[in-house]
Amino acid sequence: MVRRIAVIGGGIAGLAAAVRLRDRAPSGTEIVVYEQSGRLGGKLCTGELGGLAVERGAESFLAGDPAGGESAAVALARRAGLELAHPARVPAAIAAGGALLPMPAGTLLGVPGDPAALPPLAHATAEPDTAGPLLAEGADVAVGELVRARLGDEVVDRLVDPLLGGVYAGHADQLSLAVTMPALAAAARRTGSLVAAVRAAQAAAVRAPGAPVFAAPAGGMSALVAAVAATSGATIATGHTVREVARTPTGWRLTLGPVPAPATADVDGVVLAVPAKAASRLLARVDACAAHTTGLLDYASVALVGLALPAGADLPHLSGFLVPAVEGRLVKAATFLTTKWPHLGAGATIVRASVGRYGDEAQLQLPDDELAAAVHRDLGDLLGAALPAPAGTFVQRWGGALPQYTPGHLDRVAAVRAALAAAAPGLAVAGAAFDGVGIPACVRSGEAAAEHVLKTLEGPR
Repeated sequence: MVRRIAVIGGGIAGLAAAVRLRDRAPSGTEIVVYEQSGRLGGKLCTGELGGLAVERGAESFLAGDPAGGESAAVALARRAGLELAHPARVPAAIAAGGALLPMPAGTLLGVPGDPAALPPLAHATAEPDTAGPLLAEGADVAVGELVRARLGDEVVDRLVDPLLGGVYAGHADQLSLAVTMPALAAAARRTGSLVAAVRAAQAAAVRAPGAPVFAAPAGGMSALVAAVAATSGATIATGHTVREVARTPTGWRLTLGPVPAPATADVDGVVLAVPAKAASRLLARVDACAAHTTGLLDYASVALVGLALPAGADLPHLSGFLVPAVEGRLVKAATFLTTKWPHLGAGATIVRASVGRYGDEAQLQLPDDELAAAVHRDLGDLLGAALPAPAGTFVQRWGGALPQYTPGHLDRVAAVRAALAAAAPGLAVAGAAFDGVGIPACVRSGEAAAEHVLKTLEGPR
């Protein structure tokens, strides 16, 4: 009997699931990827600016896995036959008090292993004495809450918050330590010193000396998406909205298409790799508690603004810089792409800025031309001199793009998966809504969901 497995969601998590299904499922298994929009890739999208290929979403991924070896994203890119590029070894900075200060070395997403290395950017307070571990086994806490209590406000406001904000567009005082820094959370359950926990987490990380930290497909993220989709051998159905998922005696029935003229598709297994709100709606008829818990996850909206400045524009020799929220600026991060990524080639000087933080997104309401002009001015102010007029710009808006993982997220996800294991055999959830932002996390999530579905289908039905 030929099996049919549906992957709902054509982002990188869904595509990674499709490849894993193709690699592990019995020969002849039919795999269909349903994507509501007209293109695959989700927030992975390469555009053009100043004659160069410029990312309009994620620009890179971690090259190594914390446990050692290459990351899941690197492995997937190699599986798809892609060549990888690595950023130049150029320093980064943080904007503070009208200056660009060097990014301190030896931190874990801003949490220092050596507080003496932080000045002049920030000054840590002396850690209070603690009798037992910082965190109880299984406990979670907001990053900012823990770091403020141990090392003071300056470390959070000037270092930890902008670094977390650059990744999650959120705030350190609201983001889960267990999700954003799992190695630090694990170390904090064994020691009473935050600095010691950072050092322990860093020592446990397996990374070859001199190995690159980040990588990107040489042909751009859109090339990764296309190559992975082709590798999966799946039937790709873009522009197809799955409106309902329901259990049948032999598997699952998907309801697709417009309400006046619905279509159905019967499948044996389902990988659900869509954002939380969409996942919540699709789980409503599967398990009400799982649907409700999934729908609790909130998101931040952001915009990326690209500026094509004249070739050789006078910029600091940096890969980019972060801007703490306490600076009160529009721009929260800027990347000097043509400095950071030499493989982009010669031509215009490309600067890409990020705008928008969770709960502070009013500036995203500006029209594209006004937002680009405001970013251009703000960057000039931050750099201490007006920038030359750009020859071209783009504004890429990502509404509801970045999940905000509050403390307890891992427990909520575990509860969702436990409920689905009991109520929905043959269905698994995947993606950033559940397992973290970052391409490697999404790839791992999609692969694990595929494995779960295959294991379920191998058992008694």
